[in-house]
Amino acid sequence: MSVATTRRTQVAIIGGGPAGLLLSHLLYLRGIDSIVVERRDPEYLYQRVRAGVLDSSVVDLLVATGLGERMLAEGMLQEQMEYRFEGQIRFINWREQVGRQTMVYGQQEVVRDVLDARLRDGGKIVFDAQATEIGGLDRDEPVVRFLHDGDLHEIHADFVAACDGFHGIGRPSIPTELRLEYERVYPFQWLGILAEARPGREWLVTGAHQRGYAMHSMRSPTISRNYLQVPLTDTVDDWTDERIWAELHIRLEDEGDLVAEGPILNRSMFTLRNFVCEPMQYGRLFLAGDAAHIVPPTGGRGLNQAIADVATLADAMASHFDRSDDHDLEDYSRICLERVWKAQLFTASQTNLLQVLRPGDAYARRIQV
Repeated sequence: MSVATTRRTQVAIIGGGPAGLLLSHLLYLRGIDSIVVERRDPEYLYQRVRAGVLDSSVVDLLVATGLGERMLAEGMLQEQMEYRFEGQIRFINWREQVGRQTMVYGQQEVVRDVLDARLRDGGKIVFDAQATEIGGLDRDEPVVRFLHDGDLHEIHADFVAACDGFHGIGRPSIPTELRLEYERVYPFQWLGILAEARPGREWLVTGAHQRGYAMHSMRSPTISRNYLQVPLTDTVDDWTDERIWAELHIRLEDEGDLVAEGPILNRSMFTLRNFVCEPMQYGRLFLAGDAAHIVPPTGGRGLNQAIADVATLADAMASHFDRSDDHDLEDYSRICLERVWKAQLFTASQTNLLQVLRPGDAYARRIQV
C-alpha cells in the first residue's frame, strides 16, 4: 500500500487516552510539537469509564498546567479509606499519616479536560487512526505508520511515545531478546458498575468478605461506583440489578446506611493483573502507562502511574530540545521503574489481603485476618 501522506513532528504519540493527551499538553507548554494518533473517536474517549482517584501530586500537576478548574469545582477531596473486615471497621487516614489528600475525579473527566485544552490550543490529533508499525527506532528519525480512512499515513519524528495501552504496538516494537516481562494474572475478575445513587460515605469503603471483595466509591455526590469480585467465568449478563445490590449489601456488611440503590448506568468486567515491562525504552521509543505496566484497580495506582510517566518523559524531552541534554532521556526507564515497582508491591499486597484468592481455603483466610 502506498503512503498517502507524510508528516513531520518532534514527538509522535501513539494513543489518545489520558497519558498520551497529557503528554501532548505538557510538551505544548514547553514549545515542543507533537502529533497524537488515536484509534477511537472523541466521543468514545469522553465516555470511557475507568479510574477515578487522583493523587495529590497529580492534582497539583493538573492545576499547575491549566487543567484543574473543573476538577477543583466538581471533584471530591478524600483523606481516608474505610475497611470492613470480619465484622470490624477500620480507617486509614492518609492526611494524618502523610499529610496528603486524594481527589475523586473520573478518568473520563480528566480526558475531557485535557482533550478540550488540546483542541482549543490547536493540538494535532488524528482520531479513528490505527497505528500499524513503528520503524527506524535505532535511527535519528523513527517513523510511525497508521491507517486512516482506508489509507496508509506516516509520521516522521525525533521520538515516539507509546501510550497505546497493554494491547498496543509500542511494547512489541522492543525486540523480544531485549525485553523482560513480569506478569501475574489473578484467578478472578471484577464487575464494576456506575449507578445513579447517592454514595453512602464521603470516602471509599472496601469489604474483604468471605464471599468475595466489594468496594463502594463515588464519582460525584449523586453517582456511586461499586465493584464486586466475581469468577472468571461470569459475564455481565449473569448479574442482574437485584443480584448486584444484594451482594454489595452482604459483602460490605451494610446495615442500611451505606449502599443506596438506583439505576445502573454502566456495567463492565475487569481482568486483574500485575504486569511490568523492562526496559520502558528502546532507541527513540518510550513506553508510558499501560503500555509498560498494569496494576489491579485495588490500590488506585494505574492512572496515577501513567501520569507520573508522562510528566517524567515531558521533562526529559524538554531537556533534550532546550539544552541538548539527554541524561534524563537515557535514564527514563530507571527513574520510572523505581516508582513502578513500588506501586506493584503496594497493589499486589492489597489484592492479596482483600480478595478471596482460593474459595474455601481456611488457612488463606486466616492469614488475611
